[in-house]
Amino acid sequence: MEANQTPAPQDDPMPQPPAPPEPGDCCHSGCAFCVEDLYQDALERYRAALKAWRGRHPAAPA
Repeated sequence: MEANQTPAPQDDPMPQPPAPPEPGDCCHSGCAFCVEDLYQDALERYRAALKAWRGRHPAAPA
């Protein structure tokens, strides 16, 4: 692929959202790294990756 070409979608797949924690995954004891917090962090990274991906693939379906 040449430097000025956008990668084909199969070479640059759309990011997939993180799986949400199961209802019983959080123990509600105030853990420093709660599964809910980790999920929110992963969701923010996913949204940023998706925004960047859409910038590279403007014709892709929303």
